[in-house]
Amino acid sequence: MPKSVVNPEFLPILEKMPSFDGLSSLSLPEVREVFLTSVRLIEGRPLPDVITREEYVPGLNNAPDVRVVVYTPREVQPNAPAMVYIHGGGLVSGHPEVDDPKCQKLASDLGFQIFSVDYRLAPEVKYPGAIEDCYAVLKWVHENARKLGISRDKVVVAGESAGGGLSAALSLMARDKKEYKLAFQLLIYPMLDDRTAINSDPGANFGEFVWTRSANKYAWQAYLGDKAGGPQTPPYAAAGRATDLAGLPPTFIGVGSMDLFLKEDLYYATRLMAAAVPTEVMVVPGAYHVFDMYVPDAELSRRFMDAYCAALKRTLNL
Repeated sequence: MPKSVVNPEFLPILEKMPSFDGLSSLSLPEVREVFLTSVRLIEGRPLPDVITREEYVPGLNNAPDVRVVVYTPREVQPNAPAMVYIHGGGLVSGHPEVDDPKCQKLASDLGFQIFSVDYRLAPEVKYPGAIEDCYAVLKWVHENARKLGISRDKVVVAGESAGGGLSAALSLMARDKKEYKLAFQLLIYPMLDDRTAINSDPGANFGEFVWTRSANKYAWQAYLGDKAGGPQTPPYAAAGRATDLAGLPPTFIGVGSMDLFLKEDLYYATRLMAAAVPTEVMVVPGAYHVFDMYVPDAELSRRFMDAYCAALKRTLNL
């Protein structure tokens, strides 16, 4: 797909972007440096009306405590809505601070208390480490809701890329365990299906920029091992594998028209609708993976964020 198809506002950053191709030939520190190099392109300024702090949440099944970065509006309302936010990074890299600008803006604009999960990364910790860390935070948020000043009826899960995939898996896990109820899932260009890593037909021109086929294959193999793409992947590892989507919370799925995940995301959205889950979908024209993080002030990036914020407001009656 030629660069001429890329929205002009998203073009300049491509020249500075490191290549995610060939990750399998790098050492793990080198792989994470590629991610960090891309993160350094993101500029954010702290918002004075949002307070940031750390918490440590007990892990599941004797796992280590999970670090959580909490974003709270300085003028927090009683029974505030809460968001469990899950960062991206291909399951092998990243940390909550990557999403400081987005989480601060969401907390400021919508009045959310946001709990961003510092989950354990692959390949050191493979599945189910990351999803269990996310569930541990969801559990802690619900069980401490009164002390935190949040409403158990307005807890949502959100994340981008790998974090979007973990968010979808967390929604499935919460539905199945029946311990905690989610009010909404916000899936931002989510990484949903390990079969895309081995499938030659996600669309010949998708995934040419930023997050590529080879990067995706590396990430899924780091998380699942040699079984990635095979018949035995459980839905809590890759939500696209779930056969029953009924009973999931209202959903927003957003993705760029040039994203490797476009096909799997639209398919998941279609299946959610078929399962009678209220679902809104937005495809951003001329947008590659994580376009909104790198060019947040572009018109289409602002429209994208406005759309999912509006969906949150409608669903939660904010």
